[in-house]
Amino acid sequence: MAQSPWQHSRSASIADDVDFEIKGQELQFVEIELDPGESAVAEAGAFVWKDASIEMTTVFGDGSAQAGGDGFMGKLLGAGKRLLTGESLFTTVFTHRGHGKARVAFAAPTPGAILPIRLADVGGTLICQKDAFLAAARGVSIGIAFQRRVMTGLFGGEGFIMQRLEGDGWVFVQMGGTVIERTLAPGEELHIDTGCLAALTPSVDFYLVSVGGVKSMLFGGEGVFFARLRGPGKVWIQSLPFARLAGRMLAAAMPGGGQNRGEGSALGMLGDFIDGNR
Repeated sequence: MAQSPWQHSRSASIADDVDFEIKGQELQFVEIELDPGESAVAEAGAFVWKDASIEMTTVFGDGSAQAGGDGFMGKLLGAGKRLLTGESLFTTVFTHRGHGKARVAFAAPTPGAILPIRLADVGGTLICQKDAFLAAARGVSIGIAFQRRVMTGLFGGEGFIMQRLEGDGWVFVQMGGTVIERTLAPGEELHIDTGCLAALTPSVDFYLVSVGGVKSMLFGGEGVFFARLRGPGKVWIQSLPFARLAGRMLAAAMPGGGQNRGEGSALGMLGDFIDGNR
């Protein structure tokens, strides 16, 4: 494969250590190269193209039980985890059954970036937004992460349940807009819009704080809470959450169109009436 900033060469691991290359700019896809017997697992609907020697199989759950031999109960547990995160009960496994090298490609459904993360490099676990998972090497488990604080679960933008990706192999997560990675030192704090929090490592403490006074809540346009993250650990920030993009598109499609700068405030609906958008 041609060299690129996101190209990877293999090393020893428990999960299939696949080679890959990220292609494109705003509308990216990942091209994964498999050796004979290696597999990649992908979210339903992410498939773009594959070489003929790669066999495509739909499985119950997240596909990790296929390699581990966990039987029906393991597959059922994997499917239940996916159902709780709002995903399909099924994933698709792509296995190279031929000789030499073969490739398969997956694309993100929205403008943004596909971020490759080797789970072994972040302690074996990544917590991310519910729809972040795109594809992974066989052996990576897709589970759930519950918010421990009630207020964070109710108002944190991502709800009580986020995705928990576990293992030591490569995962490919999709994030909206431009992605920034921050490494927080112990005790260091970062304040983020709740929708812009794309992923974090489990060592980061995630909770909510008020945006400030009543005036900021009513007229600031940024909602009532923002996320306060405390290190140590890594945080990934997305500049354009899909919910924000969809909201702007919906607002533009409504009678009167245009953009309401106060859409995140408590008076956003009142502004719609005043502007004639409702």
